[in-house]
Amino acid sequence: MKNVKYKLYSNEPTELKEDCYIMALESSCDETACAIVKNGREVISNVVASQIKTHEKFGGVIPEIAAREHLEAVNVVIDEAFKQAKEKINLQPQDITAFAATAGPGLVGCLLVGLNAAKTLALTYDKPFIGINHLNAHICANYIDTELKPPFMALLVSGGHTQIIDVKSYAEQTILGETIDDAVGEAYDKVARLIGLPYPGGPKLDKLAQIGNPSAYKLPEGKVDGYNFSFSGLKTAVLRLVKSIQKQLNTETLPSETINDICASFQETVSSTLVKKLKKALHERNYTQVVIAGGVAANSEIRKKVFALEAEGYKVYAPAMKYCTDNAAMAASCAFFNTNCYNDVNIEVFSRVK
Repeated sequence: MKNVKYKLYSNEPTELKEDCYIMALESSCDETACAIVKNGREVISNVVASQIKTHEKFGGVIPEIAAREHLEAVNVVIDEAFKQAKEKINLQPQDITAFAATAGPGLVGCLLVGLNAAKTLALTYDKPFIGINHLNAHICANYIDTELKPPFMALLVSGGHTQIIDVKSYAEQTILGETIDDAVGEAYDKVARLIGLPYPGGPKLDKLAQIGNPSAYKLPEGKVDGYNFSFSGLKTAVLRLVKSIQKQLNTETLPSETINDICASFQETVSSTLVKKLKKALHERNYTQVVIAGGVAANSEIRKKVFALEAEGYKVYAPAMKYCTDNAAMAASCAFFNTNCYNDVNIEVFSRVK
């Protein structure tokens, strides 16, 4: 295996002498994914095996079960990714420039499946191996099928993270602010559970919010200095609201219209808070480009409010819906642009951001 420093890009792109094809694996949580991406922007193949049906009955992801399902699916998605690449451009395994996999953050047992599979492929075909930071990969999803180049401001919203990131170059990124408690996706799932929505609750809450009244209930916005966020107080406020309505109606079962209004009011508060902080960062840092990333970037209201910034002169980017949630195409793009990757075959998985 070529355990070498692999870097196509530093702060600015250099002209490629030949096309670069990176195969990446992603297995940080409950999706087993494999993709091949050309020059960081063109997806040749993209395969995702979801475990939602498996974990639905538990109301959340069970790490041990997720890891076993990754083991069952990983060879299937790899074979399918190679098959698609062969059918599309007659790309053979030996034509891959480098292999990559998500190293973290994520569930350790799950991460090990993808990481070890990618290392094995790199060893088999004598190619470089690149370990990927999952959060950076979400941002890089915005490079797919676009001409986006740094600098830009990024709003990363996912199940485990909420961050505003100053992306100065492909390699230089600074976290300006983040949640001090619950992440946006975590708050969505907890509120969804409070009102009786099944797993995964976030997308279902978003759907109901679109038919509810966002002004029905006044919910508190977390008061945090700078670019940081807080959503635990909002979650508690929804809990108290639900209990108050249940007591008033003398029933634990809320009317569907009431549920829709709670969803809409919650979503309005969250989306407004996010965009307010994002606009503050854009203005104070004098940026004209902004991107959203992460699984919650698929949320209808958050997406709508961020794209509304275009009316104020900003250029807005967001990944296609299929690249918002966990996938391997974003990991392959991240490996190509080398945004804080781990160019070391000895890299180990990690559950939290280092």
